[in-house]
Amino acid sequence: MQKPKKVPQRQCLGCREMKDKKALIRVVRSPEGEISLDFKGKKPGRGAYVCPDPACLAKVRKSRALERAFESAIPAEVYGMLEQQMEEGDG
Repeated sequence: MQKPKKVPQRQCLGCREMKDKKALIRVVRSPEGEISLDFKGKKPGRGAYVCPDPACLAKVRKSRALERAFESAIPAEVYGMLEQQMEEGDG
């Protein structure tokens, strides 16, 4: 008998809840230092996860969770781009 496949869990940086990896949006910092949203979860680089909810992104921005996760400063325009990508949801 085959065991059901385990769904990987990740923690949202905004609400701090553990959720299925597929239900979250991955924010990735590429090896070149570029930060973008990764809807497919395949881009190379350091990943952090956020719920597909602008309220969670706002919490992440306020608590500077991405800065801590990536150990680097995040320019305001990057947050603007993330909000825009989240609204479009180009997954």
